[in-house]
Amino acid sequence: MDGESSVKKAFELILQNDFEGAIHWFEQAIAADPGNASYYHRCAVSCARSEKWQRAKVYADTAEQMEPDNEEYRYHAKVVQAKLFILEANHLLAAERPSWNEAEDLLMRAVSLDPICFEGYYTLALVYGELDRLDEAASNAREALRLDPQHAAARRLFADLNRKRRMQRNRTNNRRK
Repeated sequence: MDGESSVKKAFELILQNDFEGAIHWFEQAIAADPGNASYYHRCAVSCARSEKWQRAKVYADTAEQMEPDNEEYRYHAKVVQAKLFILEANHLLAAERPSWNEAEDLLMRAVSLDPICFEGYYTLALVYGELDRLDEAASNAREALRLDPQHAAARRLFADLNRKRRMQRNRTNNRRK
């Protein structure tokens, strides 16, 4: 089967929310026409929808390498890499002894790659809160809320951080008196 026919099958499956099947057909398209960057990009998007982030990265990077001037491909490769950084940071934070500073570095890299990444800012706010860097925590929580104003946990976190900041300022002011 040729690449375009495989892509049509993939899109039929996407309309049925069968991203696994779509990935298969995009891979068939790639096999039929390995020089077509759009097939790699489309496969990367379907992999991301299926949360197959490592596979998404391979396909996104290949599409970007094939067409380095394509803004869409470049942006998607960054978004996928940002998600991988977030997953790695979450793994570090879930450890028995969380590695806060390493997680911070990964999350900073994630939001620099994808500046509209709610999860990156929200998780950074949590990390900074744990490190008692309340101003940075509140700033990141505010950014997360800007990206998703209805996110209840982010609203609670922002309110809690602001309360802690006020208490910290009051204690500092009381010591000065």
